[in-house]
Amino acid sequence: MSIESLIQRAVAVLAGTDAAGVEERPAESARAVWNELRRADALPPLGTDPAALVALAREAGYRGTPAPLAETLLVARPLLAEAGLAVPDGPLTVASGPLDVRFAHVDTGSRVGPLGARGTDDEVRVSGTLSRVPWAGAADAVVVLTEGPSAGPVLLLLEAAEYVRIEGVNLAGEPRDELVLIDAAVPADRVRRVPAALVREAQWRSGLARAALIAGAARRCVDLTVTHTASRVQFGRPLSHFQAVKQEQARLIEEAALMAAAVDAAGAAPADPAAAEFAAWTAAAQASVSVAEVTRIAHQLHGAIGFTELSPLRLATTRMWSWRDEDGSEHEWCRRIGRRVVEGGGDRLWPQVAGG
Repeated sequence: MSIESLIQRAVAVLAGTDAAGVEERPAESARAVWNELRRADALPPLGTDPAALVALAREAGYRGTPAPLAETLLVARPLLAEAGLAVPDGPLTVASGPLDVRFAHVDTGSRVGPLGARGTDDEVRVSGTLSRVPWAGAADAVVVLTEGPSAGPVLLLLEAAEYVRIEGVNLAGEPRDELVLIDAAVPADRVRRVPAALVREAQWRSGLARAALIAGAARRCVDLTVTHTASRVQFGRPLSHFQAVKQEQARLIEEAALMAAAVDAAGAAPADPAAAEFAAWTAAAQASVSVAEVTRIAHQLHGAIGFTELSPLRLATTRMWSWRDEDGSEHEWCRRIGRRVVEGGGDRLWPQVAGG
């Protein structure tokens, strides 16, 4: 089966998902989505073209799919493969933050000093707290990037038995949990010391995943708004016939198109790490910048109806506001882009802007 056919199957599965029930049963909803994708043989294999994965993440954003699809396909799986760890088949999530990571000898369980003091035959003892982890209750495992006391970045694959989960949600009601680790023992086969380059890759992959979700939700805002203004009649004619409404609607479509173009360009970026990173930064920055305008126009043209609990618009806009502030802010992405451009010198400015 071609990857195009597989993606079409996956999109068909996502079309049947419903974001409305996430607040009541998030883990069950996520598992149901994943099981349906597996049943339909619609889960993209490891190594799938990034452009296809980005397209699928955009569809998940459009549908408000209640599952960690973008986190699994665009972030967790590639990082595990790059680090040389086994990649689980089920849904995964990603977290980062400072933790106390130390090796402990398998035979005695005693602490033996900072990470790196012994070889890879020792298990790792981990303590600390990871905040606002998406979909932890629905994931088979959590991919964690942290910093060892003396050995630099470390990648861990945590299982549910190794942490205490404190439930939380974001503005849209999606799970954002706190994971507490108290001297948790993580086997050596789920631990890798990784280079700084993998940390940078994790950052831009997370930003791209959020940007893809936002771009999909923006398209949802466009569709809902176009339908609403065409069907809502005021002063004897549809809202879409008023010039002011047409102008705002055109602006809405423009902003959504900018997001989609930036995200698609990042998905199709060359495999060169620097090029992929820069394209992902650009997509994340554009998505973050456009969220305010897209949500403003969509809610303005819907009026008070769009803010109600029963409105499907709310499911899209609250997600966009939440995702914009996760895995990097608008200012952070823009600073990175500006720094790269300045460091490249004047001769590299136009090729970077034009993608040449």
